[in-house]
Amino acid sequence: MAREPTGHPNGGEPGSSLRAGVDESRLARRLARHVEGPVRFDALARALCSTDASIYEVFPLGVVLPKSLDDVEAVLEVAREEGAPVLPRGAGTSQCGQTVGRAVVVDCSRHLDRVCEIDAERRQAVVEPGVVLDALNRRLAPSGLFFPVDVATASRATIGGMAGNNSGGARSIRYGMTADNVLAVEASLAQGGVATFGPGERAPGGEAIAASVREIAQREAAELRRRTPRVPRHVAGYNLHRVLRPGASMAEMLVGSEGTLAFFRRITLKLARKPRRRALGICGFPSLRGALEAVQHVVELGPHAVELVDDAVLRLARDNAELRSAVEGFAPAGARAALLVEFAGDEADPLRGKLDALEDAAGAGRRGCALSRAESAAAQDAVWKVRRTAMNVVMSAKGPRRPVSVVEDCAVPLPRLAEYAEAVEDVFARHGTQGTWYAHASVGCLHVRPSLDVRDPADLAALRAIAEETHEVVRRLGGSHSGEHGDGILRSEFIEPMLGSRLARAFADVKRAFDPDGLMNPGKIVDPPRMDDPALLRRGGPREASVLPVAARDARDPAAALGPG
Repeated sequence: MAREPTGHPNGGEPGSSLRAGVDESRLARRLARHVEGPVRFDALARALCSTDASIYEVFPLGVVLPKSLDDVEAVLEVAREEGAPVLPRGAGTSQCGQTVGRAVVVDCSRHLDRVCEIDAERRQAVVEPGVVLDALNRRLAPSGLFFPVDVATASRATIGGMAGNNSGGARSIRYGMTADNVLAVEASLAQGGVATFGPGERAPGGEAIAASVREIAQREAAELRRRTPRVPRHVAGYNLHRVLRPGASMAEMLVGSEGTLAFFRRITLKLARKPRRRALGICGFPSLRGALEAVQHVVELGPHAVELVDDAVLRLARDNAELRSAVEGFAPAGARAALLVEFAGDEADPLRGKLDALEDAAGAGRRGCALSRAESAAAQDAVWKVRRTAMNVVMSAKGPRRPVSVVEDCAVPLPRLAEYAEAVEDVFARHGTQGTWYAHASVGCLHVRPSLDVRDPADLAALRAIAEETHEVVRRLGGSHSGEHGDGILRSEFIEPMLGSRLARAFADVKRAFDPDGLMNPGKIVDPPRMDDPALLRRGGPREASVLPVAARDARDPAAALGPG
């Protein structure tokens, strides 16, 4: 049996997700009476939602799987009356602890998965938050359209979660991030009511909130222009800087808010036409530095993706029977890093021309680049499978130390990419560890995870030191410490030191405009706990869980009541 973490996640200190005075038994009974979908306050359901893809573990008050948007309204109303926090959750693929907290977890992935409308002519779709990306794209396939934010977890990532985190993906250099591809958000407000944020905000409560947020953005315009990193990937805090753009809608600001402002009911997406052809060039390099130096030149060819895999990924993939043939087919035996460079369009000849130019752009003579080509769909799928499974490959490394997501979303300007990697490797070396590099070289957002054992006090101290020292490197190079997976528990603490106290206060003002009582996923972005608080960390090993009263609504259907975790 697991023991619930102790410390401020269960108390009333700053950053806590539980308010004093919540009667958990009464909360469970009231939710069971007013919600049609399963209401689970038992130990099993709470344990299943106590973790996500991050290093954190916090037992929720309970779990609700709403069957309808009416259920969402009922949950918010009961929680508001009981003073209980609410935490919207998709598939739990968040790597920064956005989807764990001492709150009522509302899991959208089980039932709120309807594609409400597809308008092929206008290239738009309206979806509920629990729709899984791959499922949506299968529905769109006959129309020749797709939602182009192609995260590696597409088989399980929900659109609501992607909108909550402002997800990116391999092809963001061509299509942008989720905020660039969301047209409107219909949201349930923390204080009650429903508002649609998008072109021409409307509905009770929405106009006043939008006006307040625009006023905050205008008040802080000079600071936003001065402090917002000028890189393609920047998702720290709220997207106030986007509000300053001419014609920007409030939907762009809501994307990336991690469920801390409102509950996303329906999301209107901008779709893209799928290119008829793709061509993939694989550039093998004898050094990581050579690969990273080449990126700024490769992007001038207009690729749809430039992804990096380093020597550790290649080596581990060669040890994997399922991936070995693909790696040996595209990566020379001496390659220490590879860039996967994709071009897309409707005609084959221009794509071949791009591949012809790629070898020179990558620096075949100067950097020892060896180019191989994958022009058939089957060959490309094999290569991309290696990239998609890079994180699983990295996590397959043996030993007590595990690759830890702590600084893996930093983004820096492309001309400083090689300098950044060398500085971070120096940071790792000072703390007796090393990392593995992969992902979105095209936009300067490289995933790297130091290997640490967070159960070891020395490694736990190194976790914070690595974060602080790496962030200092990022600040010096003009980058963002949060380039893709959001803030959550992991990065919210660093918003103020990275962006300044004035913008941190502005984000708190935005939070109050939407959620004056602080009930929506508290402790993320605004008023966060320490990222290395031992009470929040997933420690592994046997645990105990105290059993709260079971909401009998779904007692007949135990673990199966929960959808994807």
